Amino acid sequence: MLKILVVGANGQIGKYLVKLIQDSGNHMARAMIRKPEQAAYFKKLGAENAVVDLEGEIADIAKAAEGVDAIVFTAGSGSHTGKDKTLMVDLDGAVKTIEAAKMAGVDRFVMVSSFDTRREAIQAASSSFAPYVIAKHYADEWLRRTNLNYTIVHPGVLTNEAGTGRIEAASEVERGEIPREDVAGVIFGCLEDSSTIGKEFQIVSGTTPIEEALKKL
Repeated sequence: MLKILVVGANGQIGKYLVKLIQDSGNHMARAMIRKPEQAAYFKKLGAENAVVDLEGEIADIAKAAEGVDAIVFTAGSGSHTGKDKTLMVDLDGAVKTIEAAKMAGVDRFVMVSSFDTRREAIQAASSSFAPYVIAKHYADEWLRRTNLNYTIVHPGVLTNEAGTGRIEAASEVERGEIPREDVAGVIFGCLEDSSTIGKEFQIVSGTTPIEEALKKL
């Protein structure tokens, strides 16, 4: 049984993931949320809660990570915030969570990134989207340089369609969409499949069941 800290649990992917973890019967989720009033949803699922502001101290995040076996970073500043929040959450929040993992002695780390965070993608991005890609680029790079057992997931355009449980996954795939529910399914699959450690890959909707697609990476 794994105990998993989900950072950004109140986001759409986070909520799907916590439910998946709790419904599995094999693992336990600890939902890291920003406001106490967000706890009710997770308590109903039987998940633990930790109220921590990602813009706070590394030690606070490390405290939330005490006793867990894995951390998932799926927090995001959202599309309606400015460059300042992108910097504070998508870059600094991610790096602080990585450092908190080290501090708390948590080796397993799954990062939900952007579809393409390579230098070329930054250059090709629109002026409004570039800060987000830059933040993700450096957060991913920070994680790669650690000794953590990491996996970096690069999802395509996120939709609110119902998940199909089928994806296309590879180091590089053609751009496309993917339901948030399926991204949560991929994260859960990564946590259960140790062969995904040290790997990063892009995912979009496809025809291969998630579990099978991850094994082929």
